Amino acid sequence: MKILKGILIFIVALVAIVLIGAAFAPKEFSGKSEIVINKPQQEVYNHIKFLKNQEKYGTWHQMDPEMKTSYEGTDGTVGFTYKWSSENWMVGKGKQVITDLDGSNMKSDLFFDETMGPAKSVMSTEAQGADKTLIKWEVKGTSPYPWNFMNLFFNMDKDFEEGLQNLKNQLEE
Repeated sequence: MKILKGILIFIVALVAIVLIGAAFAPKEFSGKSEIVINKPQQEVYNHIKFLKNQEKYGTWHQMDPEMKTSYEGTDGTVGFTYKWSSENWMVGKGKQVITDLDGSNMKSDLFFDETMGPAKSVMSTEAQGADKTLIKWEVKGTSPYPWNFMNLFFNMDKDFEEGLQNLKNQLEE
């Protein structure tokens, strides 16, 4: 009985720590990276504006190549919606909706697990000469309480770095 009581006290204490920690944890999260790709700006932009292309360079697709995906609308246009669902908890389920395309930026809203969102994602391209393009990938959002506790432990920058390196490798082949 003492062991059971000890386990129960431990679980209650752990839950209390998470709930109290979440009260002080940042609600905002972000991730970003940038890289120079040795291709013209228009070529890079014409590739990134299609969400289906993220399946080839985004790290989350490589975490679970078996994830289920579906699409609504015409890819590469405002309103196109890309949905995913994965058993891998790091990938989860959600959707991404293109909200703006202006010839150098692809902006979208991200919704995670139907509880969080929208997070704002921007992929921007900037010519660095005739055959070089600086591409930046950034996402910003907020996590609801108590899920914001996880913001203390996750840094998405490496995922964006890896995704952009994959994109660079793909486009420079």
